[in-house]
Amino acid sequence: MSPPEGVHPDGAGAAKLVLALPKGRVMEESLQALRSSGLHLVARDQGRALRHDAGDAVVIEMRNADVPTYVELGVADAGIVGKDVLMEMGSQLAEPVDLGFSACRLSLIRPRGVRGTIERVATKYPRLTAAYLARVGSGAEVVKLTGNVELACLTGLADAVVDVVQTGDTLRDNDLDEVDVLAHSSARFVVNRASLKLRSERLRPLIEALRRLPGAR
Repeated sequence: MSPPEGVHPDGAGAAKLVLALPKGRVMEESLQALRSSGLHLVARDQGRALRHDAGDAVVIEMRNADVPTYVELGVADAGIVGKDVLMEMGSQLAEPVDLGFSACRLSLIRPRGVRGTIERVATKYPRLTAAYLARVGSGAEVVKLTGNVELACLTGLADAVVDVVQTGDTLRDNDLDEVDVLAHSSARFVVNRASLKLRSERLRPLIEALRRLPGAR
């Protein structure tokens, strides 16, 4: 449930923006982008707090796939998440800035040299995969996985997988080929639509500063 208008779950720190940021390798790039835009954000201590006062904002750390939900429901004013996640969820969030980093592509992958009919595809992106298969006229079964989906090709679980590709090193190391590209992705700054209106004095300058960063648009 969304908090009341103008009220955020940080209590005494209600005037601060609440930002949902992804754990893992994207976190540091996200923090750097926000700092370069003028926000003073301090690193959290070495504890395991997933929500902490970071200076100019309250930061909530979570899985990349959960960021849109926290922003959509108003628990966070804004966040940073991959476009691939937004497309898979069919998100209607405002995404005013393409930050440009964490660029990758969502691709159909098969064992090297293997072609022919695809009967089963494993993926973390069942919605996008099903749409792609329908577009190319394939009736292949879609199996949702949450771990390392390339393993499905290597073990015979599936004829192909759909997953994100950045450098392609994992594919080369496992004798896999990128057969087709479904979509391109990069990190996006997303904003809760109510917060964009109610907290425009904080969010609008931040958005403009983020747009001026190298590689952003």
